[in-house]
Amino acid sequence: MASDQAAAGTAEAQGPVTIDEEMARHVANKRSELLEKFEIREEFPQEVLEEAEARTEDVDSEIERELDDRKDLRDLTTWTTDPIDAQDFDDALSIEKRDEEYILHVHIADVTHYVHPESAMWKEAIERANTVYLPAYTVHMLPPTLAETVCSLVPNEDRLAHTVEMHIDRETLSYEDIDIYKSVIESDERLTYSQAEARIDDPETPLHEDNALAFELADRLHEQRKEDGSLVLNPSRDRAHTIIEESMLKANKAVTHELMWSRGVEAMYRVHPQPSPEEWNEALQEVQELDGVSIPGSSWDDPRIAVNAAIESAPGRQLNKIQRAVMKVMPRARYMNDPFGGHHALNFEIYGHFTSPIRRLSDLVNHWIVHENDVPENLLELCDRASDKQKDADQVEREYRQFLEEVGLDAHAINSRGLEVVEDEEG
Repeated sequence: MASDQAAAGTAEAQGPVTIDEEMARHVANKRSELLEKFEIREEFPQEVLEEAEARTEDVDSEIERELDDRKDLRDLTTWTTDPIDAQDFDDALSIEKRDEEYILHVHIADVTHYVHPESAMWKEAIERANTVYLPAYTVHMLPPTLAETVCSLVPNEDRLAHTVEMHIDRETLSYEDIDIYKSVIESDERLTYSQAEARIDDPETPLHEDNALAFELADRLHEQRKEDGSLVLNPSRDRAHTIIEESMLKANKAVTHELMWSRGVEAMYRVHPQPSPEEWNEALQEVQELDGVSIPGSSWDDPRIAVNAAIESAPGRQLNKIQRAVMKVMPRARYMNDPFGGHHALNFEIYGHFTSPIRRLSDLVNHWIVHENDVPENLLELCDRASDKQKDADQVEREYRQFLEEVGLDAHAINSRGLEVVEDEEG
């Protein structure tokens, strides 16, 4: 939501939200109650923890052995951009501009090198299906031991990656060529979002040109998506967030196009049905009736473009109401073994997830399919599992946030600044 991102922008300048010990117990009890209600387990089995620990040993030697079978991209300028409190950095960027094309590399931690169908961690990932993010509390899909070491693209360390190399036409922004391969990378720097913002503005800083070029491309991709009818419910993202969002969308789209059109294989595609015409009309009428909001007549033919136009000119106080009116009629997206129906909100004919294998089962499975060209026999079951557990995670987050508000705590502030327990004062 927009308020989350606005709060995150100032998080680095503010301290955590503080609560006393009694409130901390109350919050912890509610959280445990909700996790139990939706069958989300916190503790990892000992076998899984031991397996993860074993895979973090002798890292440098293993990477050295892998170099013979991978593309060596360690000399390519590469960096990560994440929230200030991120514990693992699972995606990195490299970018170049030539006469007729941009070359965008999206490097994703090569999780399936460590987590594969024969491993205990894979079986546990199926059980969990996603990482659950609550304000100031996270229930991981994979053991943090793994995510925060060998699968974290930290600066100045060799890391195994799965790279999506996209050659993008400078005029049309279409793919000229897509190459997906295993690689070894070395990140030059880890940036927070606010640091990335500063780099775009200051020509004297390292990675200035790279971040400025990445934003040049991302901004054009963002505007093109809006013009094409991609629904943009949050218009106020800063430039650093825009870089990451558009780069990941472009990579996800590239991978799933490659799977469908070049290979014709089943995978975990992300399918988002459209609301009925009546539902869309109901949402647009509700938006149109808001004070200070109007929908240009020329945009009514495509409800997504109509909503984008309304948001562009709407007073800030109406943004949440517009978002709610639209989300109220939106069906849930699901994972399917074919892309039939496309992704309505993004207006993509084919879409799926690839860029977050540490926190989503769908991405983990798609990494395996891309590299091994091996579709799991239980793919349909995996699609249903991922869809159902995502619904559970969303519901837990909704109920937990509602509880926090009921006890007088600001969920948005906690989400962006963290939570600190202070000792009860005597007398």
